Amino acid sequence: MIGSLDPDQNERERRLLEEIREQGATPENIRLFRDLILSYYRAHGRDLPWRRTTDPYRILVSEIMLQQTQVERVAVKYREFLERFPDFESLARAPKSEVLLAWQGMGYNRRAIALQKTAQRVVDEYGGRLPADVETLATFPGIGKATASAIVAYAFDMPVVYIETNIRRIFIHFFFQDGVGVRDDEILPLVEQALDRGSPREWYSALMDYGTVLKKRTANPNRRSASYSRQSRFEGSDRQVRGRILALVLEEGTVTEEEVAARVGEEPGRVRRILIDLTREGFIAESGGTYTCR
Repeated sequence: MIGSLDPDQNERERRLLEEIREQGATPENIRLFRDLILSYYRAHGRDLPWRRTTDPYRILVSEIMLQQTQVERVAVKYREFLERFPDFESLARAPKSEVLLAWQGMGYNRRAIALQKTAQRVVDEYGGRLPADVETLATFPGIGKATASAIVAYAFDMPVVYIETNIRRIFIHFFFQDGVGVRDDEILPLVEQALDRGSPREWYSALMDYGTVLKKRTANPNRRSASYSRQSRFEGSDRQVRGRILALVLEEGTVTEEEVAARVGEEPGRVRRILIDLTREGFIAESGGTYTCR
């Protein structure tokens, strides 16, 4: 079960932490670390829908969804999204309003637009086949170096080295036990040493699950990272209001500024500013004082 270790694994972790504190990241300690992570995963790994496929399109969709949304919510929306858009072609050619409707409930709607633009580029420039190259993928909309690396690892089982939140959490917990302001360039050499090059796909899945365990049973090690920043409050934020306004436009098809302000219960000046932003960013279109989804 995610969130706990069995007694044997708990004792193995305790001993390994002591060994690393005394000896550092020796080759033997790296091996023991790898064995611990993999043994946990093989006994308790989550059965997630994107782990049952190596299809590059499906891996791409899951990685974009997982960027800023909890696994439990993604697991539901992932299936629904793939039913509506099962491949690059269907997503690339769909009306933007349909893509945004399918994305509702996920938040950060820019990801939906970026995902569709990526699908269009794959279809138009790469014959419908996702490039198996980190540097190329990192140039696609909404795909940075970490997401590109994850896609390559999971879809193509390639031994790439990268850092994301769970990976950072695990390596700080084990190898920087007293560290403060730990930089990613200090962590990366250890990620490379620990990488299971025989099965990168399984290794990174194992890291994701162990990172989830640590999140639930320890004080967040990422607070000791140089790149740590506290997430801003969502309730009452512009981000929340943007989502409500966009959902309303998608639901109604056509609305006026006054209708939006009345329906979302926000101050007219704030609504006007957000409508202008959504229009400028291409989410909606304005004509004659009414707003529609493009």
